[in-house]
Amino acid sequence: INFIEKNYPDFIPHLSSTKSPQQMLGAVVKSYWAKNVAKVDPKDVCVVSVMPCTAKKFERSRPEMEVDGVRDVDYVLTTRELAKLFHQNNIDLVKLPATQFDQPLGNSTGAAVIFGATGGVMEAALRTAYEVVTGREVPFGRLNITPVRGMEGIREATIKITDPKPEFSYLNGVDVKVAVVHSIGHIRTFMDRLRDMKEKKQPLPWHFVEF
Repeated sequence: INFIEKNYPDFIPHLSSTKSPQQMLGAVVKSYWAKNVAKVDPKDVCVVSVMPCTAKKFERSRPEMEVDGVRDVDYVLTTRELAKLFHQNNIDLVKLPATQFDQPLGNSTGAAVIFGATGGVMEAALRTAYEVVTGREVPFGRLNITPVRGMEGIREATIKITDPKPEFSYLNGVDVKVAVVHSIGHIRTFMDRLRDMKEKKQPLPWHFVEF
């Protein structure tokens, strides 16, 4: 978000208003989970996120990631920082007994499982939208996500809408095209291409892009 705000402000209206998986989970923990499961004051709940990207530290500090003075996420550790903490405290993961993850909110859907992975937001959104529009599950387990020819670090997928619900009949036969872009360098290349197409008033080839 910060990258787009600083370098491509003309695309801000096209940004999704949806929070990232990190911030979504933090918000759910501080609201639904605190009130209905743990039955505690959200101010007494501390959410620590472990992420591979240092940009998540900035994300948690954004002013919109706070409700009534309570942050969605309190702290963010990178995976490298977590590894250092394990080392400093002589914690050997290999020697720890095997345990199961807890399920504080019950079983998750397939879309939820892939949501936090790279490309998972795009795939989860596409699968959910398909099911809402058609009333059917996507007819395959995973999307066929392929590299975009001539553009390194960028992959795309297409799914055709067939036999939608009556209220979505205008979408019948539409090919929904999505893309996933990795790393800042590739994002810049991708955005420059989109801006060039936009200035030339060319139709943009994707409906949804995940960075």
